[in-house]
Amino acid sequence: MTQVLLSIIIPAHNEESRLPQTLEQTAAFLKMQPYSSEIIVVENGSTDRTLAISQDYARRIENLIVIHNDLPGKGRAVQAGMLAAQGEFRFCADADLSMPITEVNRFLPPQLPAAPVVIASREAPGAVRYNEPAYRHLTGRVFNTMVRWVALPGLQDTQCGFKCFRSDVVERVFPLQTIMGWTFDVEILFIARRMGYAVTELPIPWYYNGDSKIRVLKHSWQMLLDLLSIRRNGWRGLYNR
Repeated sequence: MTQVLLSIIIPAHNEESRLPQTLEQTAAFLKMQPYSSEIIVVENGSTDRTLAISQDYARRIENLIVIHNDLPGKGRAVQAGMLAAQGEFRFCADADLSMPITEVNRFLPPQLPAAPVVIASREAPGAVRYNEPAYRHLTGRVFNTMVRWVALPGLQDTQCGFKCFRSDVVERVFPLQTIMGWTFDVEILFIARRMGYAVTELPIPWYYNGDSKIRVLKHSWQMLLDLLSIRRNGWRGLYNR
């Protein structure tokens, strides 16, 4: 069996409108690359045709795998995809492709040494944001300030949905994940750092999408509670197993 270099994991909850273009762009990009790859769509808790669309594309795209889970939660979907993947590098990509898929190679050798964790950053020097409303940028910076105070000092953008993990990091870190909602990114990076893995922020071009699933007022309180839970779990040693 050929070793898979890159797995691209796409969490998909109610993504029937955006997923087809994303899968076509991703498959076309990977077909042009010299390395072996796979695409894993994790559909969970959708009430639209996301699962049926994913399965239809899996019949046409050879390296596309579909995982179904009845329970919603982006963190749950990413965890399932990461642990099912076979790639030496496992890349999480949002279904809206707000970062162009052509940027993926910048996360991989030889363009970047085989870093354990590389996260896309909209704040690192050289990053460019397109069309983002000022209020969304402000709320993001407020949340990141809390993240840096409570859990991840020094990281400027933990919530961008594009992240790459080496397979050995995935196998150690993701089984310890407890948060299945939006704040799972912070928990995963917190655990990785506690295990001694360096986290690299890579500046990217990023395009705002008005169809974002995050609702600031609705989710902010739960995200704050999640931060406190991560800190408490760290104190209690739950991530030391």
